[in-house]
Amino acid sequence: MSQIAKILPSWEWISNYERRNLRGDLTAGFTTAVMLIPQGMAYAMLAGLPPIVGLYASTVPLVIYALFGTSYRLAVGPVAMVSLLTAAGVGAIAEGSTVAYVSYAVLLALMVGVMQLGMGLVRMGFLTNFLSHPVLSGFTSAAALIIGFSQLKHLMGLDLERSKNIFYILQQAAENIGATQPATLAIGLGSIAILLLLKRYRPLAPRALAVVVLATLVVWGLGLHQSAHVAIVGDVPAGLPGFAMPELSWEAIQKLLPTAVTISLVGFMESIAVAKKVATKHGRGDAIDSDKELIGLGLANIGGSLFGSYPVTGGFSRTAVNEQAGAKTGLAGLVTAVVIGVTLLFLTPLFYYLPKAVLAAIIMTAVFGLIDLEEVRHLWKVKRGDLALLGITFIATLLLGIEEGILVGVGASLLWFVFRSTNPHYAVLGRLPGTETYRNIERHPQAGRIPGVLALRIDSEFYFGNVSFLKETLAEEEAKLDEPLRAFVLDASSINQLDSSADTALRQVVDSYHDRDIPVYLAGTKGPVLDVMKRSGLWYEVGAEHFTHDVHSAIEAVCRDIDASLDDARPAAESAAA
Repeated sequence: MSQIAKILPSWEWISNYERRNLRGDLTAGFTTAVMLIPQGMAYAMLAGLPPIVGLYASTVPLVIYALFGTSYRLAVGPVAMVSLLTAAGVGAIAEGSTVAYVSYAVLLALMVGVMQLGMGLVRMGFLTNFLSHPVLSGFTSAAALIIGFSQLKHLMGLDLERSKNIFYILQQAAENIGATQPATLAIGLGSIAILLLLKRYRPLAPRALAVVVLATLVVWGLGLHQSAHVAIVGDVPAGLPGFAMPELSWEAIQKLLPTAVTISLVGFMESIAVAKKVATKHGRGDAIDSDKELIGLGLANIGGSLFGSYPVTGGFSRTAVNEQAGAKTGLAGLVTAVVIGVTLLFLTPLFYYLPKAVLAAIIMTAVFGLIDLEEVRHLWKVKRGDLALLGITFIATLLLGIEEGILVGVGASLLWFVFRSTNPHYAVLGRLPGTETYRNIERHPQAGRIPGVLALRIDSEFYFGNVSFLKETLAEEEAKLDEPLRAFVLDASSINQLDSSADTALRQVVDSYHDRDIPVYLAGTKGPVLDVMKRSGLWYEVGAEHFTHDVHSAIEAVCRDIDASLDDARPAAESAAA
């Protein structure tokens, strides 16, 4: 049974299903479906696709993820971020809502699925670590603005050119504001107001469904699609999606590749974040396996592409609703798929009079909540270097575009990592009075130092990138001493790795000190680092007796070496005063 569960994670809840979970799963599945139907249609429209494609993306992928995903409560389907990325990638090679456009979007789902499945099979879930939280937050906030303002044309009833540049969108809207359709704008703004009020005062109510039903009845009853030129969804094909292989085109695959990579990573990041958050809340945090999640999402996208779906992933808002409505197992996702399947079979005529302004309102209220001002305030207090990364990604996404923005963010994040690793934190150490503990003298002025002895701790792995930094730091700190240098102690307890360049540099430092008759001690050196030193011969050159377990033992040995006493130690504050 455990072998089956490794291949089919759902086997755990299927084989041990408890009847007491049935009510919660049925309720959650239906509730999520009620939310997903209008959302799926809205997000498909955001992606530049016919609304029916959003419903196709809400059936087969849900079934597959329920069977192969490791989260019991994650609600998979169309999401705003992936829809925008789809529009940006597919829109560059085809016109919206055309047969070719839909074909490319389905091909994109297959590409995303293959990438995620491959990453999961070779256990490459760690790649998402390159998307740091500040970068993802900056990207998400900028993308939310782009998504929101891209809906102005539907909200105002304007014929605006599609663009991923927010400033061009606003310019077009301002130039064409006189052509705004009053009835369309009233429906859109009214829908936004109702959605916000329900979110505040009735958070568990099916807000999206409420505005869809109300606005559809108003347009149908008053004939606003004819008398006031309110744009409506129109005919929505009935029936379940049919099986069909995506049309493979090497040229299209090449053009869609950057978008597919971006969706694979960003979509997975969004999904795994909410899956782990909800699972931890219910004591199942350890059950969420990143690599198995990649496999589950990959199979969901591959399966979906065979039935007319565009890329999907786990969504924040729907997962929250699914969890709050009582979902206990993956059966909730299966129920959601069945309800949407029934809708496709029998209820699509009801969407004929649905105003596009309502779908725009649903999108805008959903995505503007993704603008993360709290993270900005947090990083301002905690880590302004990370805030700079957030800002760079945010501005790059707004000015350059979606894919370019996240590439700039990842690039800036990697450069920042390189800068920090090549300029690591270090501390000059002194002994706390009455103890055998040594601390940074800048943070602990009472810590005492033996005159002429430099004890230094490097808080980083030692590799070719920070070789020069160590040499420069030693020269600077020696120049600050009030007395000639008599001994050097390196606290190596924070050094986890030593490459060949660093070993050579350390040998040069040791040789330089030995030429001046200055003894060198290494304290707390870790096993892997010692192994490198022994293989290179540095361990023998320094001398086995000059390797100690801790800094205090090294300082005691230094005092014997230079005929000094620990009582000679002077606090850093006194040294500065002298």
